[in-house]
Amino acid sequence: MMDFLYRFAASCGGGNLLGFPSWYKYLPGTTEMAKDGSGVDIGTVCTPKIQSINDVWLIVAAVVEILLRVAALAAIALIVWGGIQFVMSQGEPDKAAKARSTVINAIVGLVIAVTATVLVSFVAGQFKP
Repeated sequence: MMDFLYRFAASCGGGNLLGFPSWYKYLPGTTEMAKDGSGVDIGTVCTPKIQSINDVWLIVAAVVEILLRVAALAAIALIVWGGIQFVMSQGEPDKAAKARSTVINAIVGLVIAVTATVLVSFVAGQFKP
């Protein structure tokens, strides 16, 4: 199980996938050399340390940040979908209005998601040891 944790928590502060933060982003960690089962070095790994019950809130903040970034990606997908609908409306006012509404609502959602991500990152960063 610890070997899985070592491989999952592969770097301190970096190593994110598609710009998503890791769940342990705000936790303190120790960097050490790790070995696999046969004693071969597999590289430097960071092991996140939960030092108190309050550290759970730092994990929650990181998970919320991940979910907000997923929401931002969904909003971008809706902007693209609304643009496709607008092009495919072929001048019909009802379809064009629906597509315009989709794009406007997606832009509002994107602004909210980005603002909330920045806010969560700022607040959780203040508690990072």
